Amino acid sequence: MKKQGVITVMLAVILSGCVEQAENSESNSSEANGESNSAAENGRWNLSNKSDQRVMGGYDVVKGWPKALSTLPGHEGWTWGAVQGVFAQNPDRIFVIMRGELRELPESIPPQIIEIEGDDGSTIRLSAPVRRAPARNPSLDPLGSPGEAHWPNIGEEGRDYRWEHIVFVVNREGDIVEDWPQWDSLFKRAHKIRISPYDPEKRVWVMDDGAHAIYVFSNDGKELLQTIGTPGESGNDETHFFRQTDVAWLPDGTFFVADGYEGTRVVKFDKDGNYLLSWGEPGEPGGNEKRPNYFNTVHSIAVDAERLVYVSDRANRRIQIFDENGNFIEQWYLGDINTTYDILITAGQHLWMSDGHANYKIYKYNIDGEMLLTWGSRGPAPGQLWGVHQMSVDQEGSLYTAGVLNARVQKFVPREGANPDYLVGKPAYPTWQE
Repeated sequence: MKKQGVITVMLAVILSGCVEQAENSESNSSEANGESNSAAENGRWNLSNKSDQRVMGGYDVVKGWPKALSTLPGHEGWTWGAVQGVFAQNPDRIFVIMRGELRELPESIPPQIIEIEGDDGSTIRLSAPVRRAPARNPSLDPLGSPGEAHWPNIGEEGRDYRWEHIVFVVNREGDIVEDWPQWDSLFKRAHKIRISPYDPEKRVWVMDDGAHAIYVFSNDGKELLQTIGTPGESGNDETHFFRQTDVAWLPDGTFFVADGYEGTRVVKFDKDGNYLLSWGEPGEPGGNEKRPNYFNTVHSIAVDAERLVYVSDRANRRIQIFDENGNFIEQWYLGDINTTYDILITAGQHLWMSDGHANYKIYKYNIDGEMLLTWGSRGPAPGQLWGVHQMSVDQEGSLYTAGVLNARVQKFVPREGANPDYLVGKPAYPTWQE
């Protein structure tokens, strides 16, 4: 009885979403309080307003970018699934990966009363969906996007989801200008997408942790050039990963793989993909591992100008730093409430990180591990964050975020006259500019 009650709650929340999409995100405009849009013009979000809380840092969000999936022919009634990754090659070529499409929810969803059994045997009445909460969690809900290893999906393909648009490209206007349907069936759970800043061919790397493999494509997606790892087989050796998550490069093309959700190591390869070495040991469960070189959820990786390797040891709430041969340098403990999803190091040698499901913010650190500032808030409104799984910045300074928990990719543009300290710096492009 108790288990059935829990399942009933889960399904009710999933099917219902939230009331009026979290009250239309408080109507998502100043009209919700009887005010006009002139409030912004009168200084509410103006740089001269000393009281502005800078919830979006130094940015404004581009509403309606990208254009709704449902506007595409044949996709009426469908929307984005769990958006796993985003990478900006340039302002007119933004790569996005997601775990298929989901049914588009109506703007207004009437609440339902459900009953569950309490621990003492009493009947507890609840109203679902929950007010002022995101409509659904596309990544973890049983009827959300397929591919989550520890949350079984009970959705029906064609009814609840469609395995389409796993990799696509968006231009600055928000149009989908390229789709890679020929590879949809290849992917099990596309996790992150990147292009090496040192690769003049701009090959596209897709980490598929569900397949335990990395796929390297030509920039136009017409050719699968290389597969690293053994698709469909997990392991902990020179030819296998165990749900690897991310990749980072040295200038000569040498690369490091964060391995991973189930693996507990970093793997180093030469520019051709030949195994060189690995380091890392399984940490003690519980998220309190403090020993160097022990990991629980190796979720992101980056390399600085001094060739030091920064590794997100997510479950232990820390960044571990090594030299390129795996020798431990230091660690940054990030606090008792933290889940770092993504890290990137800019050309100016600042480390930016996104917190996915603990406090939902974006953080800026200097290279010595000092936290300099933070911005962001959780919610479904444009500009709010929920599960920022990957970030990227283009040559014009626009920031892109992939929201795995709120099923969207967002574009933030720098405010005119914004303090540059609040802007995620541009990445280094030593080999290519466009």
